[in-house]
Amino acid sequence: MQSRENITFTVDEHEIGLRLDRACASRHPGLSRNQIQIVNGLGGITVDGVSRPDSYQLSAGERVEIRAGDVRRDGWNPEDVPGPEDIPVKIVYQDDDIVVVNKQAGLVVHPAHGNPGGTLVNALLGRGVTLALLGSPQRPGIVHRLDKDTSGLMVVARTDVAYAGLVERLKDRLIRKEYHAIVRGNVGRSPMTVDAPIGRHPVQRQKMTVPKTGGKEAVSQLFVVDSYSHFDYIRVAIYTGRTHQIRVHMSHVSHPLLGDPVYGGRQVKGQSRGVGSRTGATYEKLSKIMTRQALHASLLSFSHPVTERQLTFKAALPEDMRLALETLYMEDRIKEV
Repeated sequence: MQSRENITFTVDEHEIGLRLDRACASRHPGLSRNQIQIVNGLGGITVDGVSRPDSYQLSAGERVEIRAGDVRRDGWNPEDVPGPEDIPVKIVYQDDDIVVVNKQAGLVVHPAHGNPGGTLVNALLGRGVTLALLGSPQRPGIVHRLDKDTSGLMVVARTDVAYAGLVERLKDRLIRKEYHAIVRGNVGRSPMTVDAPIGRHPVQRQKMTVPKTGGKEAVSQLFVVDSYSHFDYIRVAIYTGRTHQIRVHMSHVSHPLLGDPVYGGRQVKGQSRGVGSRTGATYEKLSKIMTRQALHASLLSFSHPVTERQLTFKAALPEDMRLALETLYMEDRIKEV
């Protein structure tokens, strides 16, 4: 299959200034622009040996390598249609147009490289839930996502009309989303707004960052719910929906999420030295309780994309976050907010 082949080309005169993803899509005979972006996100495209963002503007003579075959060796194909699987998932609301779920941590939202099955999409299909056909074949009905290890509320479209309506609401920022999280350090009593653009890391392509220049607008507002000696329990309202937004923003303000292995929230060996044996023991307990980032999508509110009726859903904290807070209350508490 030609779309699986690796190709290399040199940027010629008519490609100067083109976006990397556009040029690659025109050069590669078997991949759409969306599929090119997937391959690039997996580190499968380089310019003169360096990973570049999709928006990178090409210069004459640069050597571009597309290694689509390498990143597809696990047999995953973006054109495959997901099948039903018997996977438990909590449905909190369902009608003819939408379904709202309380996703458990550890469940990937849709099939992708490295996760060709065992996803939320497969689970819903396994429950007999029909999904909208709009979107890519791998993401039927998916209009927004939660990270694999983030728990909480998501809305999925069952019809194309609902899909279009939800996408429009997201674009117009008419879907209210709030999260609860446990972060390292003390944020402070006053609400904090983090207004910092987010873009893909220039080298670690599966990681996001706050770049020195460029990036997409990202705004989060933080409210402290409870405070401890070395941690805060916070509520976060997001007004944009960038990839890893809360995780990146909290790391950016030096308060990474507890348990986050990518953005600095997981304790490393020897990190608690000098802060007292009791605090060190608390760190150890928390690291065993929170084996993922302490982030939960707790509130989702929007007008129904077909009936326009206002809907609001809330989801209680999962067991691991509740246990982490109980541990902090017993062993790290200093004040109330």
